[in-house]
Amino acid sequence: MPADTEPAARTAPPVIAGLLLAAGGGRRLGGHPKALLPHRGRPLVENAVRVLREAGCGPVHVVLGASAGEVRERADLAGCTVVDNPDWAEGMGSSLRAGLASLAGTGASAALVSLVDQPGIGPAAVARVREAYRSPASLAAAAYDGERGHPVLFGADRWADIASTATGDKGARVHLARHAGELVLVECADVAEAFDIDTPPDLARLS
Repeated sequence: MPADTEPAARTAPPVIAGLLLAAGGGRRLGGHPKALLPHRGRPLVENAVRVLREAGCGPVHVVLGASAGEVRERADLAGCTVVDNPDWAEGMGSSLRAGLASLAGTGASAALVSLVDQPGIGPAAVARVREAYRSPASLAAAAYDGERGHPVLFGADRWADIASTATGDKGARVHLARHAGELVLVECADVAEAFDIDTPPDLARLS
């Protein structure tokens, strides 16, 4: 076949990794690790992994911290890359750094970061944010009535700067503030509820 009539080479789709932060110790919940809170008969972390997968994210990396050994024993995390964060008590920043470091060398074009304690955010919202990917410089986040929330998508070109500024409980807030003009907000209030499971009354939201 002449070269000028050959089919155009197909471009491989971008790899959007799911990065689940599930290291919290549940201090305001009496010290019960959030990853192991019961939800629909299984540990909450399993629900969060399922949501990422159903939204088309892969590979899925899960950052554990509090009671990591127990979480590994009780939760089905088959097919996930499980990352232990011994510094989890320092705050979300340390888990974000550990998670991004684990994605280095995977070929992922972006990381879609979600939190284990937000069961009201399902695959529909996560998929919307995932679809906002345009390049390794992409920066997007779910919004709820115009207010930024989770999940958040970070193109791979941004990981180094995020890791350098993610300290304490700030997570990626420094990076997001510096690059606010580049952030794409993806409205999700019609398909998700962005509540957190933080205190005992919040447990009523788990089924």
